Amino acid sequence: MKYGERAVEEFDIEKDLEIWKNSHKRDYLVKITLPEFSCLCPRSGYPDFATIYLEYIPSEWVVELKAIKLYINSFRNRYISHEDSANEIYEALEQKLKPKYIKLLVEFNPRGNVHTSIEIDSTKIEVR
Repeated sequence: MKYGERAVEEFDIEKDLEIWKNSHKRDYLVKITLPEFSCLCPRSGYPDFATIYLEYIPSEWVVELKAIKLYINSFRNRYISHEDSANEIYEALEQKLKPKYIKLLVEFNPRGNVHTSIEIDSTKIEVR
C-alpha cells in the first residue's frame, strides 16, 4: 500500500481532522471546493462521484486543507448514500469547527439519468 492510500485508509476523524486556531477577530467567509468526492452506492456498489462546496464563517477554529482532503477521500471505498454522506460530513465539520455559519452543498454527478444535489445550511436549519 502506498503512503497516500494508507493515509486515506487509516484516516480517523477524531485524531486526523486537524483544525487550527482562527487568529482573526473579523468575520470572513471560507470557501472550499472538493471536486473529486467519491463513495459507493450501498445498494449496487457502483461508484458515485460528486463535487463538494463548503462555506463557513469561522468562530474559533479553521480546518486544515490537507486534513479535509484526506477526510473527504476516506469515503471513496465506503458504501454510503448521498444523503448520509452529506449529513455525515456536515455534522463532523459543524461539531469540530463550531463555526458561526456553515453551508455544505454536494452536487452528485448524474447516474442513470438522475442528478442529486444535497444542501445543508445552518441558517435554514431549525434548531430543536
